[in-house]
Amino acid sequence: MKLIEPSMEYDAQIQAFRREFLEYGGSMDGCGSLRRFETTQEWLDQVESLKRPETTPPDLVPMSQYIYVRESDGKVVGVIQIRHWFNEFLEKYAGHIGYSVCPSERRKGYATQMLRLVLPECRTLGIERVLVCCVEGNEGSRRTILNNGGVYESTVFLAERDVKLERYWIDLSN
Repeated sequence: MKLIEPSMEYDAQIQAFRREFLEYGGSMDGCGSLRRFETTQEWLDQVESLKRPETTPPDLVPMSQYIYVRESDGKVVGVIQIRHWFNEFLEKYAGHIGYSVCPSERRKGYATQMLRLVLPECRTLGIERVLVCCVEGNEGSRRTILNNGGVYESTVFLAERDVKLERYWIDLSN
């Protein structure tokens, strides 16, 4: 398994990941606008523009985007994103990190591995306390966060999505 920045080298695999989510109907947390873009290149253009503050739209924050690839067959099994700092929405409801695992690849520990691999990059970005949120009742995501040192803080209600979100902090200062 490897965690890498997305590229056109993985065009077919990224599109297969996207199609599975569109067919499954699940959310695509940590994928940016992959759901909305018809082509991988459109998504990659957005990913590139969100890397730096000077090219990030004012309503968003700079982000680092990664795909989690199974080396044996090249399948993209997950996507994870680091938000470099908070805007008001991220600070309350989404946190520093968002991630998704392909529905057919869940319950194999991939999310835990992805989160573990991305935490050193958070530290490199100067993030000493990482906020990760999950939907209340999403036991897989909760375990992923706890397995990476997450400490529960609170639960908040996101009215426009009618969902409760659990907030966890991972301390990287050690």
